[in-house]
Amino acid sequence: MLKYVLDVIELLDRPRTSGELLAEHLRSVQAAAGADPATAPRVEVRTVTGDKGSTDFVSVTVPGRRGRANGGDAPTLGILGRLGGVGARPERIGLVSDADGAVAALSAAAKLLDMHARGDVLDGDVTLSTHVCGWAPTQPHDPVPFMDSPVDTLVCNREEVSAEMDAVVSIDTTKGNRLLSHRGIALSPTICQGWILRVSEDLLSVLETVTGEPARVLPVTTQDITPYGNGVHHINSILQPAVATTAPVVGLAITAATPVAGCATGASHETDIAAAARFAIETAKEFGRGGARFLDREEFDRLVELYGPMTRLQALEA
Repeated sequence: MLKYVLDVIELLDRPRTSGELLAEHLRSVQAAAGADPATAPRVEVRTVTGDKGSTDFVSVTVPGRRGRANGGDAPTLGILGRLGGVGARPERIGLVSDADGAVAALSAAAKLLDMHARGDVLDGDVTLSTHVCGWAPTQPHDPVPFMDSPVDTLVCNREEVSAEMDAVVSIDTTKGNRLLSHRGIALSPTICQGWILRVSEDLLSVLETVTGEPARVLPVTTQDITPYGNGVHHINSILQPAVATTAPVVGLAITAATPVAGCATGASHETDIAAAARFAIETAKEFGRGGARFLDREEFDRLVELYGPMTRLQALEA
């Protein structure tokens, strides 16, 4: 996995990086593995312009052996790389810490495309998406500055989250806080339709297998699962996909032992990004074949029966 991470970083850490540059890299990975261009998964790029510039959304769906793309009924996993931008030029030169989620998602996509071309096909479909912008703005945030985005979070959700996803892993750099003083990766509780649920035991097992360490869990508050723009504090955008879907969402945080600004350069640890990408792939393997449950559906239904829906937390106003 580290090879894929290094290749992606090399393409992102340049002033003229673009979604098409990364898409071409993903296509070249398929071609090198012997994929038939006529049947290989399509890599798509969409450029979206906002008030603060533009960014390129890159997405690919890797069909599963029993996935819906092939007429099957295996569940579909979404893997999202969340961020404001991969660069903060001209204010900062180089790859910013905030880029880690994009690097992880693109690296996981490259690995899955390589596996698919060689005949290692997962049971379910996997849809991977992120966006690429080397000239993103920054914004003040406590305790350290954040990266901003050329487009707002609602646009990101519209471009990255789809109704076909039966569960979502949202990967995001989560270093700008004092809540989890650990360098590596950490898992959030499952978020579903406005509920903060118990941490998935299945996903904790995947996390411990991938890292070889005791699992770390990211603290989550009600504020964190509400939409951006409502005037309350959010740890970051890691759980923003949860406001745009009825499917369960977990955040996979790439963390640090001390607060690190999202716009800081020289702060990305390639081995931590590789661990995040491996977690995503191992989760996709298990989820597609019916394992790696994100939530206890019966318990969730019981909560809704007892206390009513919490979907109002997915909206800007109740």
